[in-house]
Amino acid sequence: MPTDSPAPADTPRTPPAPAAQVPAPFPERAALPDPGPAPTLRDPDAPVPAPVAPGPGSGPDTVVPEAPMPVPGPGGPAPAGSRGYRAVFAVAEFRAVFAAHLLSLLGVVVSELALTVLVYDLTGSPLLSALTFALGLLPYIVGGTLFAGVADRYPARRVLVVCDLLCAACVAVMLVPATPVAGLLALRCLVAAIAPVFTGTRMAALTDILGEGDLYVLGRSLLRIVSQSAMLIGFGAGGVLLTVLSPRGAITVTVVTFLCSAALLRFGTRDRPARATAGHGAGGTLLKESLSGARLVLGDRRIRALMLLFWLPAMFVVAPEALAAPYADAIGAPPAALGLLLCAMAVGHIGAELFVGSALSPRNRSRIVLPVAALGLLPLLVYAVRPGLPLALAALALAGAGAAYVIGFDQWFVDAVPQELRGRAMTLLTAGLMTVQGLGMALAGLAAEFFPVHQVVAGSGIIGTVCTLLLVAEARRTDPRRMSYTEERDGADRHVTSR
Repeated sequence: MPTDSPAPADTPRTPPAPAAQVPAPFPERAALPDPGPAPTLRDPDAPVPAPVAPGPGSGPDTVVPEAPMPVPGPGGPAPAGSRGYRAVFAVAEFRAVFAAHLLSLLGVVVSELALTVLVYDLTGSPLLSALTFALGLLPYIVGGTLFAGVADRYPARRVLVVCDLLCAACVAVMLVPATPVAGLLALRCLVAAIAPVFTGTRMAALTDILGEGDLYVLGRSLLRIVSQSAMLIGFGAGGVLLTVLSPRGAITVTVVTFLCSAALLRFGTRDRPARATAGHGAGGTLLKESLSGARLVLGDRRIRALMLLFWLPAMFVVAPEALAAPYADAIGAPPAALGLLLCAMAVGHIGAELFVGSALSPRNRSRIVLPVAALGLLPLLVYAVRPGLPLALAALALAGAGAAYVIGFDQWFVDAVPQELRGRAMTLLTAGLMTVQGLGMALAGLAAEFFPVHQVVAGSGIIGTVCTLLLVAEARRTDPRRMSYTEERDGADRHVTSR
């Protein structure tokens, strides 16, 4: 199933959605949590106080023994003391999700390459061949907006398995020789429209599998690393396959990977109830649920600020990748340089994500979110001097490393979104990301029609940095800790002036 992007909106809610609750130590909690106070950014390193259970004869001096910590089952989260990526792989359900993600993502990358070759062989049209790639991005906003309600309305495992089976069926129809080119493109659109529903559902399901703390953050990090790596490995593997198989033969591999992914998710994960409740846009038609969820999510100032902070840097950072071919030609680089320019950013992203996930504590990951997001696009300014290949590769690797802020961002987003809206929020987050990346590529290409390529890339870095700084300021203003302090201060001021 197409998944995490290889990177990385606004009216008040009526009625207001309850704020996110402080999560229990393990995800097995009531399906209908009571609305709690405004969410706070937890310090994952802080000790958890022992529960106190008052009873007959209890008083201020009564010592109540600490309740025993439940032992997780085979599919539950690892113990709270576990640290690092190894602890994530200790969770059996995550291993199934990880394997399914790896298989289906490699299959999708191979099919994209094979389908592009197939369309070109059938039509001889470079435009239709390029459109095959573009159609992998454009339908995301449709699927993510109109079908987001599926993620919360039905049990997560059922949604994931059905999405994989639908995609396998679509790809299987592509194999039929009688399928016209228009049909191939329509099926490509359908697979792309299903992708954000699958990804958003899986992101939300990870909070059930891994909990809402550090294990979830590291699990998301691993899936992103796989996505970046698949772009490097998958296209190479696809090229090798096309030397020994026909395009339709290579596409057959994708059918098999989708079916394997569906089997892993069906038999490797637990069946959990749906999230949606009648009080949060549920109970109507699927379209109504989806649009209502989008209004609730985007109507929350904190969630909206975090979504934009996730989307906008990704929109500008794709400019050098979109213009890699004309830039390589402009500096007279050899043909192999194009591959290096396309890989450099992914290599920087993978290295930085592994370092931040392994070497930094949850508290420090949270601390670097805003500074790294604010500075992440500055390396693109090097393009202003029209650098040669070595300097351009270094700048691209640094820009890729700037995406490491997303590790801490994941925790912020989970804390901000109520559980019953989580599937819809994460589906919309994914759909928006893919859409703005496609838009960023298109705008960069349009600008390059009027300005030199190196100036377009440098301009993307400047404009993107300005926009990101504005979003960083908004994220600071909506920080629950800062807002709580402001409210307490204002309350104290009112108390002083009233005396």
